[in-house]
Amino acid sequence: MTNPLPPSCPVSVIGSGAMGSGIAQVAARAGHPVRLFDARPGAAASAVDAVCQRLSTLAAKGKLSTDEARAAASRLSAAASLADLADSGLVIEAIVEDLEAKRGLFRELEALVGADCLFATNTSSISVTAIAAGLHNPRRLAGMHFFNPAPVMALVEIVSGLATDRATADTLFATATAWGKTPVHAKSTPGFIVNRVARPYYSEALRLLHECVTDIVTLDALMRDAAGFRMGPFELMDLIGLDVNFAVTNSIWQAFFNDPRYTPSQIQQEYVAAGWLGRKTGRGFHDYEDGVVKPDPETAAALPPPAGIVLHGTSPLAEALAQRLTARDVPFTREAQANDGRVATAGKARLYVTDGRSATRRAAETGTADTVVVDLASNYATTSRLAVAMAETCDNEAADASVALLQAAGIAVSHLRDAPGLPVMRTVAMLANEASDAVNQGVANAAAIDTAMRLGVGYPRGPLEWADAIGLPTIRTVLANLADAYGEDRYRISPLIEQRYYAAGTGQP
Repeated sequence: MTNPLPPSCPVSVIGSGAMGSGIAQVAARAGHPVRLFDARPGAAASAVDAVCQRLSTLAAKGKLSTDEARAAASRLSAAASLADLADSGLVIEAIVEDLEAKRGLFRELEALVGADCLFATNTSSISVTAIAAGLHNPRRLAGMHFFNPAPVMALVEIVSGLATDRATADTLFATATAWGKTPVHAKSTPGFIVNRVARPYYSEALRLLHECVTDIVTLDALMRDAAGFRMGPFELMDLIGLDVNFAVTNSIWQAFFNDPRYTPSQIQQEYVAAGWLGRKTGRGFHDYEDGVVKPDPETAAALPPPAGIVLHGTSPLAEALAQRLTARDVPFTREAQANDGRVATAGKARLYVTDGRSATRRAAETGTADTVVVDLASNYATTSRLAVAMAETCDNEAADASVALLQAAGIAVSHLRDAPGLPVMRTVAMLANEASDAVNQGVANAAAIDTAMRLGVGYPRGPLEWADAIGLPTIRTVLANLADAYGEDRYRISPLIEQRYYAAGTGQP
């Protein structure tokens, strides 16, 4: 096992913004002497003062002892010049996201520090291979991508470029662990793990909005209430900044040679052009001006429980409905799994979990006019909201019965315009697909990707863990139906999903 850098090893951080000062705080608390440098006069000294104040605040709140706060503060200092960093054992760069600026900095550092000094870049989007290419010894440089705020967020992506020595990556991995972080290894590819795998969370919501399936507030509510994400996609884009999120999407799209899977959204481009950038400007997808009342998500009006509820089979949704209806003393009967895969019957309505087809297409292909499709939920037993869509051939009586059934189980229902797939299912399928491609292309292993997505962006489950819970046949079917409906390479199935699907024998005729 590789050892971390010892606490006596001097660590230097270049760039005293939020990320740089946060990284300096983490290293100082771990016991290292830390020097913070910034090319802007006085910026490093001000950042050191701010970090010391944060440490004092943490001590006042009882989150660390007064002695620990004082000791960490005593290990922090501002460097007047790059020459002051000459005895560093590790230099972490956290400057502007510009390739030439980073290359130039590391070339200058290489002439100052010892041969054993390790270099780390905190870049979130620039190729680590490209940054290291200007060095005489590119083996000493790797990515050490912290997440904001660095003192709080557990994840660190340790990113290896083509020339990165394995010992460099392993030492940084062990050091991040010693600093109380949870590191994951990744290969230098566009977006690394988190920024790449997270793209569908935004892009599928934007696609559904573009198709007028429902509104922004409802899509956010569904991803929170049904899927279990901490924030809806539009809320999260507003928090990140629409300009930043749009730029990252553009960067990844261009880096993958305009692969349609990462195509940016015209809607997001319009918001950026308008200067509606999110919370920082007071207006984004949501309005943050004082006094503005946030609208409610689309929710079907309450209806009395329908008569003649039948639950079919033992799927997660059928089991959850049985438990919830029983708890509310709503009568129902149970039957064996129906040949057509339906989960429930209410009057004339036939309810199915979405498989990526529109309800209308499913109705036409099965000859069941009163078809209603229900979205995925992270946990059907506890979800407070579900999306449904009705086939255009579904009459009003059947549509009402399907809504009334879910309401009788204590679930708020958002009735969406019929389109291929429903928000949670298609988003989860696309996240799993992207994660599978990342594994297939050697970006990281499955465990690292699931860990990165849970810790880096707070997903309720890792996308591959979620795919296993749903079942690869379901994920594959949803993706295949989306690809067929849209006729776009955007929804192509990852070769890894195909391989594992057939290896499990599920593809046998």
